[in-house]
Amino acid sequence: MSLPSYPPKPRPGDRVAVVSPSAGLPGLFPHVYELGLRRLREEFGLEPVEYPTTRRMGADPRDRARDLTAAFADPTITAVLATVGGDDLITVTPHLDDEVLRANPKPYYGYSDNTNILNHLYRLGMVAYHGGSVLVHLGRPGKPHPLTFDSLRAALFTSGWYELTPATEWGDQPNDWRDPSTLAYEPAMLPGESWRWQGSATVVQGRTWGGCLEILHWLMATDRVPSAAELAGSVLVVETSNELPTAQEVFRIVRNMGERGLLAAFPAIVVGRPKAWDFDRPHTPEQRREWGEAQREAVTRALADYADDPVVVFDVDLGHTDPQLIIPYGGEIRVDAVERRISVRY
Repeated sequence: MSLPSYPPKPRPGDRVAVVSPSAGLPGLFPHVYELGLRRLREEFGLEPVEYPTTRRMGADPRDRARDLTAAFADPTITAVLATVGGDDLITVTPHLDDEVLRANPKPYYGYSDNTNILNHLYRLGMVAYHGGSVLVHLGRPGKPHPLTFDSLRAALFTSGWYELTPATEWGDQPNDWRDPSTLAYEPAMLPGESWRWQGSATVVQGRTWGGCLEILHWLMATDRVPSAAELAGSVLVVETSNELPTAQEVFRIVRNMGERGLLAAFPAIVVGRPKAWDFDRPHTPEQRREWGEAQREAVTRALADYADDPVVVFDVDLGHTDPQLIIPYGGEIRVDAVERRISVRY
């Protein structure tokens, strides 16, 4: 498989597709969705274009695939943004028209269950972008997070190197979308913590691959991931979802990646800060700190038997926490364990 290539970028004033290949949550939370669309227009100068299943919950996977294929086929559309994640996008990708996607490469932005699409585009030879949900990030209550929007703006419109910055504050306790009044104020935040580094003091530069850890497990089960040989020299970028997998679950998934031979392929691994709060598990700040420690220990323990002293960076703000830094999927990343810096090429 040849290395993925970067599709052309949109410019302010362009039409961009807004799609729901996973869950049609814009239909349930239109107030959040409309805020995201307004910011897409006002903050980024882009004109969102909806598709028939964008606001439809439970849409047939073939219909969702048809919408996504149509977005790539339309020559007036210059980028594709997912509204949100979900849990069944794995049933959509088999219905995509890969010939159309290959012939019309476009930057795709999404995360969580959208790992299915990111991995699919990677295997088609196309760089995509992990992050930038219309509901979660563009529709953030109160005001946009500056780190998220600066990263997203760079990922949308630029093609150079961009240095990731540790957050001075972070959160994983979202406002309740069921109550429209909560859009008036920002989510609760905690003091920022530095990234945590392990492994060799060296500099690694390579292509990224990974995504949401639980989705990667599903993709391994369906044999839809690249081989270890194809991923050799790449940088693994992973994060865990709002379903809050336990440390033991994380250990088993990473161990299974090792059994498949994948972990030995990565000279560096970047791990997102784990989300540790949900409405049915309202953990205290101390419990969230302990959760993070257990997650880091689980990954470290799993790597010990399968990886040869890779550079590992924990608690990078790239997943289901707030803010979110955008990561090029299949694009270039530089992990500098000497200066303790991370840069990506958008």
